[in-house]
Amino acid sequence: MADSTPHKKRRWPLFLVGAVVAVAVLVVGGTAFYINVIKEDAPEEFTLDDPAPGSSAAGSTADGSVDGRWRVGDGSEAGYRVNEVLFGQKTTAAGRTSEVSGTMTIADSAVTEATFEVQMASVRSDEDRRDNQFRGRIMAVDTYPTSQFTLTRPIDLGTVPAGDETRTYQATGTLTMHGTAREVTMDLQARRAGDLIQIVGQIPVTFSDYNIPNPSLPGISTEDHGTMEVSLRFTGVEANE
Repeated sequence: MADSTPHKKRRWPLFLVGAVVAVAVLVVGGTAFYINVIKEDAPEEFTLDDPAPGSSAAGSTADGSVDGRWRVGDGSEAGYRVNEVLFGQKTTAAGRTSEVSGTMTIADSAVTEATFEVQMASVRSDEDRRDNQFRGRIMAVDTYPTSQFTLTRPIDLGTVPAGDETRTYQATGTLTMHGTAREVTMDLQARRAGDLIQIVGQIPVTFSDYNIPNPSLPGISTEDHGTMEVSLRFTGVEANE
């Protein structure tokens, strides 16, 4: 009777290749299922609130002076957005926090001073493991607990915006993050509704500019940059002295 051992030996490489392929299919397929079915979608980019129906027609928004000092109020948020590739599947990671404070001073139709500060340890995404990496290895929040933006050039507002009117501006200032300060320009939109001014803006952030380690991990790769996003609701105007 012929010896079948050589034939069995030839089967082993084919079996191993098949096993590797099967595992790869399970990983990629499982990741795709997780991203498309289980994982929550990243929150949408910040946008201005829709005006209340008929608010302008009813005259419920004031068109008077905006001069004074405004403070970041309730409903304000800040966060990040980074594109990821998770085992070959593209996805977006985003974190948010409402622990934001700041002020803005308007005088003679210009923003003369503005600053906001974000408590970094409070930023949360939809994934605890990502948040642990963010607070520890990536952002080192125990050492660098806050990120701040400070306006360095006045913003000319032009004429006083009417109620519910959207305006687009650029804000140049210093962003301090992870212990490093850089000059940045933030594109923003603003809308005034009575005693509320809402501002949404984005600041591109290249990680190496702030000595931030690339967030990539085995099986998870990210771009070398992300976006800092803010939605600031300024209220409680105080008259300039």
